Amino acid sequence: MAIEFRPALTREHVAESPPHLAPDPALRPQRFSEFTGQPALVCNLTTAVTAARQRAEPLDHVLLSGPPGLGTTTLAQILAHELGSGFHATSGPALDRPADLVGLLTSLQPRDVLFIDEIHRLPRAVEEYLYGAMEDFRLVILLDKGANARSVPLDLAPFTLVGATTREGLLSAPFRARFGVQERLDLYAADDLAAIAAEAARRLGLALDAPAAGMLAQRARGTPRMVLRLVRRVRDHVQVAGATIADERLTAEALERLGLDERGLMLQDRRILEILGRAGLTGTGLKALAVALGEDERTIEDVHEPFLIREGLIARTPRGRVLTALGASITGLTLDEGTLPLEA
Repeated sequence: MAIEFRPALTREHVAESPPHLAPDPALRPQRFSEFTGQPALVCNLTTAVTAARQRAEPLDHVLLSGPPGLGTTTLAQILAHELGSGFHATSGPALDRPADLVGLLTSLQPRDVLFIDEIHRLPRAVEEYLYGAMEDFRLVILLDKGANARSVPLDLAPFTLVGATTREGLLSAPFRARFGVQERLDLYAADDLAAIAAEAARRLGLALDAPAAGMLAQRARGTPRMVLRLVRRVRDHVQVAGATIADERLTAEALERLGLDERGLMLQDRRILEILGRAGLTGTGLKALAVALGEDERTIEDVHEPFLIREGLIARTPRGRVLTALGASITGLTLDEGTLPLEA
Protein backbone atom coordinates (compact mmCIF):
# COMPACT_ATOMS: atom_id res chain seq x y z
CA MET A 1 0.00 0.00 0.00
CA ALA A 2 1.44 3.38 -0.99
CA ILE A 3 1.32 6.43 1.22
CA GLU A 4 1.39 10.03 0.07
CA PHE A 5 4.50 11.77 1.43
CA ARG A 6 3.74 15.03 3.19
CA PRO A 7 6.85 17.13 3.87
CA ALA A 8 5.01 19.12 6.53
CA LEU A 9 4.86 16.08 8.79
CA THR A 10 6.47 17.11 12.08
CA ARG A 11 7.13 15.49 15.39
CA GLU A 12 3.83 16.87 16.70
CA HIS A 13 2.00 14.53 14.31
CA VAL A 14 3.67 11.46 15.76
CA ALA A 15 2.56 10.39 19.23
CA GLU A 16 5.36 8.82 21.19
CA SER A 17 4.80 7.66 24.76
CA PRO A 18 1.52 9.38 25.70
CA PRO A 19 1.30 10.34 29.38
CA HIS A 20 -0.74 7.26 30.34
CA LEU A 21 1.94 5.03 28.80
CA ALA A 22 4.86 6.69 30.55
CA PRO A 23 6.87 4.20 32.58
CA ASP A 24 6.65 4.29 36.36
CA PRO A 25 10.17 3.41 37.50
CA ALA A 26 9.08 3.13 41.11
CA LEU A 27 6.55 0.35 40.58
CA ARG A 28 6.94 -1.29 37.17
CA PRO A 29 8.91 -4.55 37.11
CA GLN A 30 11.78 -4.55 34.62
CA ARG A 31 12.27 -8.30 34.20
CA PHE A 32 10.02 -11.33 33.76
CA SER A 33 11.46 -12.65 37.02
CA GLU A 34 9.99 -9.61 38.81
CA PHE A 35 6.55 -9.93 37.19
CA THR A 36 3.83 -11.36 39.45
CA GLY A 37 0.95 -13.39 38.01
CA GLN A 38 0.09 -14.71 34.53
CA PRO A 39 2.54 -17.66 34.87
CA ALA A 40 1.65 -19.43 31.60
CA LEU A 41 1.84 -16.21 29.58
CA VAL A 42 5.16 -15.19 31.16
CA CYS A 43 6.57 -18.65 30.44
CA ASN A 44 5.54 -18.44 26.78
CA LEU A 45 6.96 -14.94 26.33
CA THR A 46 10.20 -15.90 28.07
CA THR A 47 10.61 -18.85 25.72
CA ALA A 48 9.93 -16.69 22.65
CA VAL A 49 12.40 -14.01 23.77
CA THR A 50 15.12 -16.54 24.62
CA ALA A 51 14.74 -18.28 21.25
CA ALA A 52 14.84 -14.99 19.35
CA ARG A 53 17.98 -13.89 21.15
CA GLN A 54 19.68 -17.23 20.53
CA ARG A 55 18.95 -16.92 16.80
CA ALA A 56 19.92 -13.22 16.78
CA GLU A 57 16.56 -12.46 15.16
CA PRO A 58 13.84 -9.93 15.98
CA LEU A 59 11.06 -11.32 18.13
CA ASP A 60 7.85 -12.18 16.26
CA HIS A 61 5.13 -9.54 16.53
CA VAL A 62 3.15 -9.92 19.77
CA LEU A 63 -0.55 -9.37 20.41
CA LEU A 64 -1.65 -9.04 24.05
CA SER A 65 -5.39 -9.05 24.73
CA GLY A 66 -7.57 -8.95 27.80
CA PRO A 67 -9.39 -6.58 30.15
CA PRO A 68 -7.76 -3.21 30.87
CA GLY A 69 -5.36 -2.74 33.76
CA LEU A 70 -3.69 -6.17 33.65
CA GLY A 71 -0.17 -5.07 32.68
CA THR A 72 0.11 -5.05 28.88
CA THR A 73 2.22 -1.89 28.88
CA THR A 74 4.49 -3.33 31.55
CA LEU A 75 4.89 -6.57 29.60
CA ALA A 76 5.79 -4.66 26.44
CA GLN A 77 8.47 -2.74 28.34
CA ILE A 78 9.78 -5.98 29.84
CA LEU A 79 9.99 -7.51 26.35
CA ALA A 80 12.12 -4.59 25.19
CA HIS A 81 14.31 -4.80 28.30
CA GLU A 82 14.82 -8.55 27.98
CA LEU A 83 15.66 -8.17 24.29
CA GLY A 84 18.09 -5.36 25.04
CA SER A 85 16.17 -3.19 22.57
CA GLY A 86 14.73 0.29 22.43
CA PHE A 87 11.10 0.89 23.43
CA HIS A 88 8.73 3.18 21.52
CA ALA A 89 5.09 3.64 22.54
CA THR A 90 1.99 5.15 21.02
CA SER A 91 -1.73 4.37 20.92
CA GLY A 92 -4.27 3.53 18.24
CA PRO A 93 -6.33 6.73 18.58
CA ALA A 94 -3.17 8.85 18.11
CA LEU A 95 -2.52 7.43 14.65
CA ASP A 96 -5.13 9.06 12.44
CA ARG A 97 -3.42 8.60 9.06
CA PRO A 98 -0.84 6.27 7.54
CA ALA A 99 1.55 9.23 7.39
CA ASP A 100 1.52 9.37 11.19
CA LEU A 101 3.38 6.06 11.26
CA VAL A 102 6.29 7.21 9.13
CA GLY A 103 8.15 9.04 11.86
CA LEU A 104 7.81 6.11 14.24
CA LEU A 105 8.72 3.33 11.84
CA THR A 106 11.68 5.08 10.24
CA SER A 107 13.17 5.97 13.65
CA LEU A 108 13.28 2.34 14.83
CA GLN A 109 16.63 0.65 15.28
CA PRO A 110 17.12 -3.07 14.54
CA ARG A 111 15.07 -5.26 16.94
CA ASP A 112 13.40 -2.30 18.63
CA VAL A 113 9.95 -2.78 20.17
CA LEU A 114 7.07 -0.59 18.95
CA PHE A 115 4.12 -0.74 21.37
CA ILE A 116 0.65 0.32 20.20
CA ASP A 117 -1.95 0.43 22.95
CA GLU A 118 -5.64 0.13 22.02
CA ILE A 119 -4.53 -1.24 18.68
CA HIS A 120 -8.13 -2.15 17.83
CA ARG A 121 -8.81 1.59 17.43
CA LEU A 122 -6.42 2.00 14.52
CA PRO A 123 -8.19 3.31 11.41
CA ARG A 124 -8.48 0.61 8.76
CA ALA A 125 -6.15 2.51 6.39
CA VAL A 126 -3.43 2.64 9.05
CA GLU A 127 -3.97 -1.02 9.89
CA GLU A 128 -3.57 -2.05 6.25
CA TYR A 129 -0.50 0.13 5.92
CA LEU A 130 1.12 -1.84 8.73
CA TYR A 131 0.80 -5.10 6.79
CA GLY A 132 3.89 -4.50 4.65
CA ALA A 133 5.86 -3.07 7.55
CA MET A 134 5.12 -6.14 9.68
CA GLU A 135 5.76 -8.76 7.00
CA ASP A 136 8.50 -7.31 4.80
CA PHE A 137 9.83 -4.42 6.94
CA ARG A 138 9.19 -2.08 4.05
CA LEU A 139 7.15 1.06 3.37
CA VAL A 140 6.08 2.40 0.00
CA ILE A 141 5.98 6.19 -0.04
CA LEU A 142 4.06 8.01 -2.77
CA LEU A 143 5.76 11.22 -3.93
CA ASP A 144 3.92 14.00 -5.75
CA LYS A 145 0.51 13.60 -7.35
CA GLY A 146 -1.09 13.09 -10.73
CA ALA A 147 1.20 12.55 -13.71
CA ASN A 148 4.29 13.18 -11.57
CA ALA A 149 3.38 10.63 -8.92
CA ARG A 150 5.94 7.95 -8.21
CA SER A 151 6.37 5.41 -5.45
CA VAL A 152 9.59 4.95 -3.54
CA PRO A 153 10.15 1.81 -1.43
CA LEU A 154 11.73 2.46 1.96
CA ASP A 155 13.35 -0.38 3.88
CA LEU A 156 12.83 -0.47 7.64
CA ALA A 157 14.97 -1.93 10.37
CA PRO A 158 13.57 -5.29 11.53
CA PHE A 159 11.39 -4.54 14.56
CA THR A 160 8.81 -6.14 16.83
CA LEU A 161 5.31 -4.72 17.00
CA VAL A 162 3.55 -5.32 20.31
CA GLY A 163 -0.16 -4.57 20.19
CA ALA A 164 -2.47 -4.40 23.19
CA THR A 165 -6.23 -4.64 22.91
CA THR A 166 -9.24 -5.02 25.14
CA ARG A 167 -11.39 -5.94 22.13
CA GLU A 168 -9.57 -8.52 20.06
CA GLY A 169 -12.70 -9.19 18.01
CA LEU A 170 -12.50 -5.70 16.48
CA LEU A 171 -9.20 -6.56 14.78
CA SER A 172 -9.54 -7.82 11.23
CA ALA A 173 -8.55 -11.43 10.64
CA PRO A 174 -5.67 -10.55 8.26
CA PHE A 175 -4.22 -8.12 10.80
CA ARG A 176 -4.55 -10.53 13.72
CA ALA A 177 -2.93 -13.31 11.70
CA ARG A 178 0.26 -11.26 11.29
CA PHE A 179 1.03 -11.53 15.01
CA GLY A 180 3.20 -14.59 15.52
CA VAL A 181 2.76 -14.52 19.31
CA GLN A 182 -0.79 -14.11 20.62
CA GLU A 183 -1.45 -14.19 24.36
CA ARG A 184 -4.44 -13.33 26.53
CA LEU A 185 -4.18 -11.94 30.04
CA ASP A 186 -6.61 -13.15 32.68
CA LEU A 187 -7.74 -11.45 35.86
CA TYR A 188 -5.33 -11.91 38.74
CA ALA A 189 -5.84 -14.13 41.75
CA ALA A 190 -6.15 -12.46 45.14
CA ASP A 191 -2.82 -13.93 46.31
CA ASP A 192 -1.01 -12.40 43.33
CA LEU A 193 -2.66 -9.02 43.90
CA ALA A 194 -1.72 -9.11 47.58
CA ALA A 195 1.90 -9.78 46.60
CA ILE A 196 1.78 -6.89 44.10
CA ALA A 197 0.33 -4.59 46.78
CA ALA A 198 3.02 -5.60 49.27
CA GLU A 199 5.84 -5.04 46.78
CA ALA A 200 4.41 -1.68 45.67
CA ALA A 201 4.10 -0.57 49.29
CA ARG A 202 7.71 -1.57 49.93
CA ARG A 203 8.94 0.46 46.96
CA LEU A 204 6.86 3.44 48.07
CA GLY A 205 8.20 3.25 51.62
CA LEU A 206 4.83 2.25 53.10
CA ALA A 207 4.63 -0.30 55.90
CA LEU A 208 1.64 -2.42 54.82
CA ASP A 209 0.72 -5.41 56.95
CA ALA A 210 -0.46 -8.69 55.42
CA PRO A 211 -4.17 -8.39 56.37
CA ALA A 212 -4.28 -4.91 54.83
CA ALA A 213 -2.63 -6.18 51.63
CA GLY A 214 -5.23 -8.94 51.49
CA MET A 215 -8.03 -6.40 51.89
CA LEU A 216 -6.68 -4.36 48.99
CA ALA A 217 -6.40 -7.49 46.86
CA GLN A 218 -10.01 -8.48 47.52
CA ARG A 219 -11.30 -5.09 46.41
CA ALA A 220 -9.04 -4.55 43.40
CA ARG A 221 -11.44 -6.25 40.95
CA GLY A 222 -8.71 -8.60 39.75
CA THR A 223 -6.50 -5.88 38.25
CA PRO A 224 -2.98 -4.77 39.26
CA ARG A 225 -3.66 -1.23 38.03
CA MET A 226 -6.41 -0.82 40.60
CA VAL A 227 -4.47 -2.39 43.46
CA LEU A 228 -1.56 -0.01 42.75
CA ARG A 229 -3.92 2.95 42.79
CA LEU A 230 -5.35 1.81 46.10
CA VAL A 231 -1.88 1.41 47.61
CA ARG A 232 -1.10 5.04 46.75
CA ARG A 233 -4.34 6.28 48.29
CA VAL A 234 -3.76 4.22 51.45
CA ARG A 235 -0.28 5.72 51.66
CA ASP A 236 -1.82 9.21 51.53
CA HIS A 237 -4.31 8.35 54.27
CA VAL A 238 -1.68 6.82 56.55
CA GLN A 239 0.63 9.80 56.05
CA VAL A 240 -2.06 12.37 56.86
CA ALA A 241 -3.17 10.31 59.86
CA GLY A 242 0.39 10.43 61.20
CA ALA A 243 0.55 6.64 61.49
CA THR A 244 3.59 4.45 60.92
CA ILE A 245 1.91 1.37 59.45
CA ALA A 246 -1.05 0.69 57.19
CA ASP A 247 -3.11 -1.81 59.16
CA GLU A 248 -6.61 -3.13 58.48
CA ARG A 249 -8.33 -0.25 60.28
CA LEU A 250 -6.57 2.53 58.40
CA THR A 251 -6.84 0.66 55.11
CA ALA A 252 -10.59 0.16 55.62
CA GLU A 253 -10.97 3.86 56.40
CA ALA A 254 -9.14 4.82 53.19
CA LEU A 255 -11.25 2.46 51.08
CA GLU A 256 -14.46 3.70 52.67
CA ARG A 257 -13.54 7.27 51.76
CA LEU A 258 -12.98 6.11 48.18
CA GLY A 259 -16.50 4.64 48.11
CA LEU A 260 -15.20 1.11 47.57
CA ASP A 261 -17.10 -1.53 49.53
CA GLU A 262 -16.10 -5.04 50.61
CA ARG A 263 -17.30 -6.51 47.30
CA GLY A 264 -15.16 -4.12 45.26
CA LEU A 265 -18.25 -2.17 44.20
CA MET A 266 -17.83 1.52 43.45
CA LEU A 267 -20.54 4.15 43.83
CA GLN A 268 -21.58 3.93 40.18
CA ASP A 269 -21.75 0.13 40.41
CA ARG A 270 -24.18 0.37 43.31
CA ARG A 271 -26.24 2.98 41.45
CA ILE A 272 -26.50 0.60 38.48
CA LEU A 273 -27.77 -2.14 40.77
CA GLU A 274 -30.33 0.22 42.32
CA ILE A 275 -31.63 1.38 38.93
CA LEU A 276 -31.95 -2.19 37.67
CA GLY A 277 -33.58 -3.16 40.95
CA ARG A 278 -36.30 -0.56 40.50
CA ALA A 279 -36.92 -1.86 36.97
CA GLY A 280 -37.38 -5.44 38.19
CA LEU A 281 -37.25 -8.16 35.55
CA THR A 282 -38.63 -5.95 32.80
CA GLY A 283 -35.05 -5.13 31.82
CA THR A 284 -33.32 -1.81 31.16
CA GLY A 285 -31.67 -0.87 27.87
CA LEU A 286 -28.16 0.55 27.76
CA LYS A 287 -29.30 3.98 26.60
CA ALA A 288 -31.90 4.25 29.35
CA LEU A 289 -29.33 3.13 31.90
CA ALA A 290 -26.83 5.71 30.67
CA VAL A 291 -29.42 8.50 30.92
CA ALA A 292 -30.43 7.47 34.44
CA LEU A 293 -26.79 7.39 35.55
CA GLY A 294 -25.69 10.48 33.67
CA GLU A 295 -22.85 8.33 32.34
CA ASP A 296 -21.45 7.57 28.91
CA GLU A 297 -22.67 4.29 27.39
CA ARG A 298 -19.13 3.13 26.60
CA THR A 299 -18.04 3.72 30.21
CA ILE A 300 -20.88 1.51 31.42
CA GLU A 301 -19.99 -1.23 28.92
CA ASP A 302 -16.22 -1.11 29.40
CA VAL A 303 -15.76 -0.16 33.06
CA HIS A 304 -18.74 -1.20 35.13
CA GLU A 305 -20.69 -3.88 33.30
CA PRO A 306 -17.90 -6.49 32.84
CA PHE A 307 -17.23 -6.59 36.59
CA LEU A 308 -20.92 -6.75 37.52
CA ILE A 309 -21.57 -9.56 35.04
CA ARG A 310 -18.45 -11.46 36.11
CA GLU A 311 -19.52 -11.25 39.75
CA GLY A 312 -22.98 -12.57 38.84
CA LEU A 313 -24.79 -9.41 39.93
CA ILE A 314 -26.43 -8.49 36.62
CA ALA A 315 -27.24 -10.30 33.38
CA ARG A 316 -27.75 -9.18 29.80
CA THR A 317 -30.95 -10.55 28.30
CA PRO A 318 -33.03 -9.84 25.17
CA ARG A 319 -35.09 -7.56 27.42
CA GLY A 320 -32.06 -5.54 28.48
CA ARG A 321 -29.94 -5.50 31.64
CA VAL A 322 -31.52 -7.15 34.69
CA LEU A 323 -30.49 -7.97 38.21
CA THR A 324 -29.69 -11.54 39.17
CA ALA A 325 -30.88 -12.98 42.46
CA LEU A 326 -27.47 -12.21 43.98
CA GLY A 327 -27.58 -8.64 42.72
CA ALA A 328 -31.09 -8.24 44.08
CA SER A 329 -29.99 -9.45 47.51
CA ILE A 330 -27.36 -6.72 47.62
CA THR A 331 -29.98 -4.05 46.90
CA GLY A 332 -32.33 -5.57 49.47
CA LEU A 333 -34.83 -6.90 46.92
CA THR A 334 -36.20 -10.38 46.41
CA LEU A 335 -36.62 -11.42 42.79
CA ASP A 336 -37.71 -14.74 41.36
CA GLU A 337 -35.55 -14.42 38.25
CA GLY A 338 -35.91 -17.95 36.94
CA THR A 339 -33.63 -18.76 34.04
CA LEU A 340 -32.44 -15.66 32.20
CA PRO A 341 -31.10 -16.28 28.67
CA LEU A 342 -27.87 -14.32 28.24
CA GLU A 343 -27.25 -12.32 25.10
CA ALA A 344 -24.95 -13.85 22.49
